Amino acid sequence: MNAQTALQFSAAFSASELCSLDVQDGDVDKLLGDFSSVCTGILDVIAPYKVKRSKPAPEPWINDHTRALRRSCRRAERKWKKDGLHVSLQIFRNSLTEYQAAVKNSKTQFMSNVVSENISKPKVLFNSLKSLLSPGNLSCLTPSVLLCEQFLTFFIDKVSAVRFLPSPCTPDPSVLTPPPAIFDQFEPVTVSQISEIVQHLRPSSCPGDCIPPRLLKEVFDTIGPWIVGLLNSSLVSGCVPAAFKHAVVHPLLKKHNLDPNVLSNFRPISKLSFLSKILEKVVYLQLQEHLTNYDIFEKFQSGFKSCHSTETALLRVCNDLLLAADSGASTVLILLDLSAAFDTVDHSVLLSRLEQSVGVKGTALSWFSSYLCGRSFSVQLGQCSSSEAPLKYGVPQGSVLGPLLFSLYLLPLGSIFRKYNVSFHCYADDIQIYLPLKSGGADVLDRLQNCLADIKSWMELNFLCLNENKTEVFVFGKTDLLTGCCSAVGPLDPSDAPFIRDLGVNLDRHFKFDRQVSVVVQSSFYHLRLISKVKPYLPPHALQQVIHALIFSRLDYCNSLYSGIDQSLLRRLQLVQNSAAR
Repeated sequence: MNAQTALQFSAAFSASELCSLDVQDGDVDKLLGDFSSVCTGILDVIAPYKVKRSKPAPEPWINDHTRALRRSCRRAERKWKKDGLHVSLQIFRNSLTEYQAAVKNSKTQFMSNVVSENISKPKVLFNSLKSLLSPGNLSCLTPSVLLCEQFLTFFIDKVSAVRFLPSPCTPDPSVLTPPPAIFDQFEPVTVSQISEIVQHLRPSSCPGDCIPPRLLKEVFDTIGPWIVGLLNSSLVSGCVPAAFKHAVVHPLLKKHNLDPNVLSNFRPISKLSFLSKILEKVVYLQLQEHLTNYDIFEKFQSGFKSCHSTETALLRVCNDLLLAADSGASTVLILLDLSAAFDTVDHSVLLSRLEQSVGVKGTALSWFSSYLCGRSFSVQLGQCSSSEAPLKYGVPQGSVLGPLLFSLYLLPLGSIFRKYNVSFHCYADDIQIYLPLKSGGADVLDRLQNCLADIKSWMELNFLCLNENKTEVFVFGKTDLLTGCCSAVGPLDPSDAPFIRDLGVNLDRHFKFDRQVSVVVQSSFYHLRLISKVKPYLPPHALQQVIHALIFSRLDYCNSLYSGIDQSLLRRLQLVQNSAAR
């Protein structure tokens, strides 16, 4: 593709038969099929797909200009070695200087572009810079259809192993709260609304895309009205096109130093059609407006909510822990761990939750039913792909709606904690429960034990698996209450470690935060050493952005928790900031 591709595509699409069709009425699958067929046909003409033989990738900042200068420099070198004249040596030196300057400028521009494109994603930025400095560290797999099938089977078996059928005699310990209002239909959208959504969506592509997302953004003025008609047809009919419900999964190694021959060292990264994400964003915004207007959100769920974060969740929890410590009480904190929580969600339970707790009915409920049912996925490595397999349960990974639907799935859980007067706070599937303990307070431990039993029963009824081996129990304050706490939490053993990691922050028994500060300082200086290697190739503004993304983001993360810590720890953090500023 080149600069003329967008203009050629717009002209060809305007002349196609699609522009004369009535998009509002019709089967959504047929409409999407016609759109995909036309777009693919146009791209086959103006930007045909070509298969190239793979070869070692050159340094990404080497371009045609630097290659020409390198050839000129080598010609000058050969001429000088052949005739030995001083004038030839001077020409060679001038050519070498010009080539080196061009390479440095090109590398500087490339690094600057990498920084500007990933400035809001520190992890991606760090991995990009590290891969440029040491590309040999990346583990890779040899693609094959057999390996794709092995990954497909592994991902299916992994979820099946943790998803158990509930006992039919188990009563539901939660209390159902009826919805305050009904949400039975979606509002039609306009071209301007979809244009704003498209411009803010990250242009991540999927093999199922009929048009590359970056090109779609460029030609949206031409194809926008047709896309809006397709989306409105889906919203009105309550049907989701089948092509929108297929995910292409790419296995990603969890850490670069793990063995790539062990399948469990990979996590599935799902890719969905860009058009499906636009449709999901429309539904997400309208559903979120309903939840906000009628205050249906869980008050103590900080995940996937505006103006909430891990910092607000930890700030509330730590404040409660400190208040308990000031009153002379120890506090037991339990971090519940759910195995593959997003993948074990039952579709029928989720639809029932949307209807009975959120008030979704009518066409809107039909749309969600169509969205969840009939989903499938396949695994792809390079040009090799596995067969398709059905996704019978779980919220769609990599989707826009998935996180919100999961938080709604957990809505009744709060009623159990409130029934036993146990404090809690959630961030997505990270659930923190805590309760002050006082000497001789046997009733408190009994309450905690009964609460945990009801939580396990509720999770069993809702096809969620509580991983007791990874669930952590930690006592803040006096440790002489550990014995009584052990009997209360049953198979969960309180940790005798000096600290516990909660949402990325290391908490110790006496709230000193010395371990947390040490981790931040160590990580910051490691990243400063990495930045020093690329500093010569970064312009001042890009260097400043990298420092903010990789260093100050670590200093700022949950820094409200540092209020009142020892001055010696603050000096260590100040040293990091001063080093970054220099």
